[in-house]
Amino acid sequence: MSAEPAPAPTPTRAAAPAAASSGPAVRVRGLTKSYGDLAVLRGVDLDVARGSVLALLGSNGAGKTTLVKILSTLLRADSGTASVNGFDVATQARDVRASLSLTGQFAAVDGLLTGRENLELVARLRHLPRPGAIADELLARFSLTEAGGRRAATFSGGMQRRLDLAMSLVGHPAVVVLDEPTTGLDPEARLGVWAAVAELAAGGTSVLLTTQHLEEAERLADRIAILHGGRILVDGTLAELTALLPPARVEYVEKRPSLEDVFLALTASGRGVPAEPSTATSAASTTSTTTRTTEREGDL
Repeated sequence: MSAEPAPAPTPTRAAAPAAASSGPAVRVRGLTKSYGDLAVLRGVDLDVARGSVLALLGSNGAGKTTLVKILSTLLRADSGTASVNGFDVATQARDVRASLSLTGQFAAVDGLLTGRENLELVARLRHLPRPGAIADELLARFSLTEAGGRRAATFSGGMQRRLDLAMSLVGHPAVVVLDEPTTGLDPEARLGVWAAVAELAAGGTSVLLTTQHLEEAERLADRIAILHGGRILVDGTLAELTALLPPARVEYVEKRPSLEDVFLALTASGRGVPAEPSTATSAASTTSTTTRTTEREGDL
């Protein structure tokens, strides 16, 4: 009697190429880039440790998007080196693109396709087996299963952003680059995206997050780098960066609720203005009690 053949494996996601080295997920050394006489990057050095979130802060025109384009092989640097997952962006572009997923400032979803079809499309473009299973897995992971059969054009801004993040995980890339992922989102949608990014990091994905929102960096990042004038001014943990300022002085102040506190309190029930005004007043004023805060001597 012949033995029964072993069942065929049924992977839902193909892995990114094996890392070419055991070093940082992203490594940048001496990177420069100019547009004519305008020097945008003037010798950038940067590392993103594997399985960590690094927030890259900088004002408009600081060079954040230029750096992202170089790392994603969309733009060539003038000098210096950069690697992603151990692969050189200049000489091993194919392996870099297979290791990295880029999510831009605005959701890149096809509004004519359903949420599920968007995910299946990306899976097919990556030549992955069982695109339907991949789509179902990611829809569930990002709490989009019920909306998966609707056209993406009918999604809210926050839902489109979550779908965009889900699409970036097709193929299980080693590195995810998020270029200002909460641009244009309302407070509730922004919190949803933050939760999704935190889940990425918890799953071991290396994340490079560019942002102008300081609270976003404080909430999500293991390390924070500040890009200014084409160079990295400082790179460290939040504690290391705050320690650069003079020692704190303790004062007692009354912290009034912010507009975001009010907005979230009034919309938490999903009914707009709560039935009892006193409930809204109580929810919105939970932070208005006297609290102890700290101020830096140098800021006064």
